[in-house]
Amino acid sequence: MKKQKLLMATTAISALLASSSLMAIEKGDILINARILNVAPDVDTNQVKAGGAALAAPAGIDVDDANSLGVDITYMMTDNFGVELMLDTSSKHDITGTGNLSGVDIGEVSVLPPSVIAVWHFMPKNNIRPYVGAGINYTIFFDDSTTNEFTSTMDVVLGGGVTSTDVSVDDAFSIIVQAGLDIDINKDWYVSFDAKYIDMDTTADIKVNGAKAAKVNFDVNPLVLGVGIGTKF
Repeated sequence: MKKQKLLMATTAISALLASSSLMAIEKGDILINARILNVAPDVDTNQVKAGGAALAAPAGIDVDDANSLGVDITYMMTDNFGVELMLDTSSKHDITGTGNLSGVDIGEVSVLPPSVIAVWHFMPKNNIRPYVGAGINYTIFFDDSTTNEFTSTMDVVLGGGVTSTDVSVDDAFSIIVQAGLDIDINKDWYVSFDAKYIDMDTTADIKVNGAKAAKVNFDVNPLVLGVGIGTKF
């Protein structure tokens, strides 16, 4: 009896996966996905350096998670292969201290990560369509700013005289990989689940009283998780 139930369940799942799709995709289609995103940087160990040397009291920075919205536009070159343009809106991330600066709210930065990705759809004619992709990302960092707390901390660390601080993060080219799943709702719309990983490293420069005082090289490596809705033209 158990074997019969298992066979029936397996047959039902196989029939679902093999069924005619509500929205088959094919060469020449344009897919548009609107997503809600969570951007979660995974900052590797890093250390602030002044004059090319690590500080005697080790200190580093971390970048917190943030949410944003995104739109992906994919042109299908063949039934299986497409080229995707990722046009996420900017996300604003808090920068916090690590090591000797642990607990210090350093500042914040806005991030804009346009990307071009080659995508392979495994089952374009199905109603459940997994895909993978890889491509090039260019991340733009802007609206960098520091807090009064960080300025006060640097004043103490440097023995007084600090009236202003600033931080700037360099833009970066990176490799981006992704995996996702589209599930048809009807012949016009589908829901989309997507995960992207960006292998990114960059440099942040720290200024004190308008002069460059230190820098930190660090890997950002964000994981971008998205859920949304899509259609095709």
